[in-house]
Amino acid sequence: MKKISQLFLQGLFAVLPIAITLSILYWLGSFAESTLGVIINWLLPEGWYWPGMGLISGFICILGIGILLNAYIFRRLGGIAESLFERIPLVKTIYNSVRDIAKFAAASQDDDELQKAVTVTLDNDIKLIGFITQKSITLGNTNNLVAVYFPMSYQIGGYTLMLPESRIETLDMSVQDAMRMVLTAAMTTPENDS
Repeated sequence: MKKISQLFLQGLFAVLPIAITLSILYWLGSFAESTLGVIINWLLPEGWYWPGMGLISGFICILGIGILLNAYIFRRLGGIAESLFERIPLVKTIYNSVRDIAKFAAASQDDDELQKAVTVTLDNDIKLIGFITQKSITLGNTNNLVAVYFPMSYQIGGYTLMLPESRIETLDMSVQDAMRMVLTAAMTTPENDS
């Protein structure tokens, strides 16, 4: 009986990441199709709509927003909207948190400052894996601190430490591999994936 339970759990843990990923993609696709599909069906002459147009429209809209955000006038309008969000107490907190996470996740590959996985050694040679989020921070009388974010396993939370650069070692590992290792409690390591 113990062997059957073990085999079942192995199978479950193999299928779970795939099932969750496919569920999220299905939900996003269904949401785009149900929301935009209704609008497109209403706008087009009868018989012109076919299933999937809402999904394709959602993709095109997101791509278009990305393109527009690179235009000066839309960056300016985005700044105005952002300053409006900054004035509303609860909205400000939520917006800033989501914006900062999105900026960190979408940091360009050319930005070496924010694309580094690092380790910090604590007492007794205990090492923590973290990710640089900002450099050259002044905190009180201390200058040139580096903000390092340390996520907890399974993304329960995390914390940020302001450290002198001398305490930080750059890892010879991609941010994606390091993040996967941290978030899965080192059950998945880059060597195990190959």
